[in-house]
Amino acid sequence: MTSAPRVPRPGVTIGMVGAVGVLVAVGMVGRSGTGPVPIGVDVGVGVLACAVLAGLPRWPVAAASVLVVLVAFSPAATPPATLAVLLVAQFRPLPTAVAIGLAGIAAHALQGVLRPVDGLPYGWWLLLDVAAHAALVAWGALLRARRDVLHSLLERAHRAETEQAERVAAARSAERTVIAREMHDVLAHRLSLVAASAGALEYRPDAPPEQLARAAGVVRDGVQIALDELREVIGVLRADGTTTGNDRPQPVLGDLAGLVEESRAAGSDVRVDDCLDDPRTLPATVGRTAYRIVQEGLTNARRHAPGAAVHVRLAGRPGAGLEIEIRNPLPDPPIPSWPGGTGLVGLGERATLAGGHLTHRATGGEFRLSAALPWPG
Repeated sequence: MTSAPRVPRPGVTIGMVGAVGVLVAVGMVGRSGTGPVPIGVDVGVGVLACAVLAGLPRWPVAAASVLVVLVAFSPAATPPATLAVLLVAQFRPLPTAVAIGLAGIAAHALQGVLRPVDGLPYGWWLLLDVAAHAALVAWGALLRARRDVLHSLLERAHRAETEQAERVAAARSAERTVIAREMHDVLAHRLSLVAASAGALEYRPDAPPEQLARAAGVVRDGVQIALDELREVIGVLRADGTTTGNDRPQPVLGDLAGLVEESRAAGSDVRVDDCLDDPRTLPATVGRTAYRIVQEGLTNARRHAPGAAVHVRLAGRPGAGLEIEIRNPLPDPPIPSWPGGTGLVGLGERATLAGGHLTHRATGGEFRLSAALPWPG
């Protein structure tokens, strides 16, 4: 993760100070033999201006103001004052830069009166004075605008990188949730069938041989199917997002008959009331959600009320919605639950994503799982 860019501060390098010092010296040599002002004044002003220049990075406006005042007394302060106007325009708001520029114009105008330049009329001096300071302020403002644009682009890139990382993390979390929910719905159903059949083998060793063989077959088939489905999930996790010819279609509402037969083969007493009107028009996503709801309802009944009759009711028609109700009597005393508790939470999420809702409650000695899903007309 990259850190946010920072706005640079005005700076004066050693080379810059050296260049300004050379310009100050040249200015003093050029004016040393003219005017009533002794050369010592120009030397003192030049040295003082270079010293003030060192404070320009920390106090740009104050240093520029002092340099502008020194300009009125000696042209030796013109190079440092010129640099100060440029840096203020580059690193401070435009009104501040304009104010310093106007002060520089006024100071040079006063210098033209006190220290006139031979052969240059005062009017031309003022014109050059105004043009030079306007150019300095404009140049500094242009540099400031360019720096602000670059800074804005850097901030945007930093923000886009951060948001992209957050979106990737959210997508990965959503994928993990979907995969965990799918593994729970599939494997919990298979393993509960295996556990129910294994329990029959354990508690009824004196059952007829054909019943024992049938229960052992259910255990063997359930384990094999669970392993196959687990391999499929692991294959999806390892794949690069492409599908293969071995991918099996997701179950839909039409596969409920096979699901009920599996539960009955494991010893569950499942009764189904199918009151659906034209189930072929049910969308595949809604049918898949309905299948998982019934699957989890049968799994919960085997866990918490083994041997109890389970009543499944399906009703609905296009335009009116699909209603699912699964109920089974509560055992007395209650049977300890398996570790878990995320199945019903996952079902609620499935129903919400499909545009419906799911409720569950224990009432009147029964546990009821109810769901309402949309069925477009």
